[in-house]
Amino acid sequence: MNSPSRPLADRMRPQNLSEFAGQEHLVGDGKVLARIIETGYCPSIIFWGPPGIGKTTLARMLAKHLGKLFIELSAINAGVKDVRAAIATAKNADGTILFIDEIHRFSKSQQDSLLGAVENGTVTLIGATTENPSFEVISALLSRCQVYVLQELEKEDLLAVVQNALAKDSLLQDKNVLLQETDALLMLSGGDVRKLLNLLELVVLSTDAEQVVLSNESVSQVAQNKMARYDKTGEQHYDIISAFIKSIRGSDPQAAVYWLARMLHAGEDPKFIARRILISAAEDVGLANPTALVMANTCFEAVSKIGMPEARIILSQTVIYLANSPKSNSGYLAIDKALAFVKKTGDLGVPLHLRNAPTKLMKELDYGKNYKYSHDFDHSFVQQ
Repeated sequence: MNSPSRPLADRMRPQNLSEFAGQEHLVGDGKVLARIIETGYCPSIIFWGPPGIGKTTLARMLAKHLGKLFIELSAINAGVKDVRAAIATAKNADGTILFIDEIHRFSKSQQDSLLGAVENGTVTLIGATTENPSFEVISALLSRCQVYVLQELEKEDLLAVVQNALAKDSLLQDKNVLLQETDALLMLSGGDVRKLLNLLELVVLSTDAEQVVLSNESVSQVAQNKMARYDKTGEQHYDIISAFIKSIRGSDPQAAVYWLARMLHAGEDPKFIARRILISAAEDVGLANPTALVMANTCFEAVSKIGMPEARIILSQTVIYLANSPKSNSGYLAIDKALAFVKKTGDLGVPLHLRNAPTKLMKELDYGKNYKYSHDFDHSFVQQ
């Protein structure tokens, strides 16, 4: 029975791979997760992908089908003590999957505390992350895990999720829903299935009319007034980081610091912010002030060492510096144009006069012949 106290996203959580939206490269017949369930052998895994597309669901599903104890921790509020307690519980169980959500937020010492239990098989680790595990998971732990990438869902996948909910959820069926338009529903959910379903439910339950018409206008109106309550940690995540970067690019330090404060207040990972600052230093400030990249890199290293709350000062200082710096995207434009040219022209041969000639045979074949040494000419430049 569907309980109104459970959000629609929870009520519609898939129970087997055939019900899962998208990710055919992982859940399709004969694919890796299907083989894990078929063989009963599950390695330690890192699921890497955008929020709200089923990383937690897949972990729970594997534990259920494999008959293993499922212990779930969130790296936001769990520490080494919690990890050790989970491992102690796992020692008394016949197979345990330890699921750690947002594992990229674990410090090195917290990740180190997992190594022994993963190595000796006390737990099968499944970590979920929205960040590149190559940067955020220590190499010793990463080498013991298979990394599976979950891709953003296509429009057809998201529409299928909506249609499935309208067809199967009794609470929605009681409201007689007419699906007229879906653009706003899809846009506001940002590809996040959890947000999509919770917004759908919010719109449907916001009226007492005998028939609920889902249109772009009705969805936008309800979302504008009430959507925030459904997305306490991820709400506006990508919108705010976009506003933050655009404020730096637009040389507005007040706005940039405001968006920085919004992210820090919401509990955003300071290293996530520092990485974006590094990108902005190269992409937006660029050669107009090359020192900006040096400062941004120093900021990232300092934030990684110090952590919050003091990291806020380092981030603020760097953001103000970048926002006040002159801007140039010449490096960004140049490499993209060069890549487009390479893609168009393929692997062209290197001209003979520019080739290296370390052997006599290569010299006889005219490798390096007629090369003009630039420093022998005025201003160290010669046309060749």
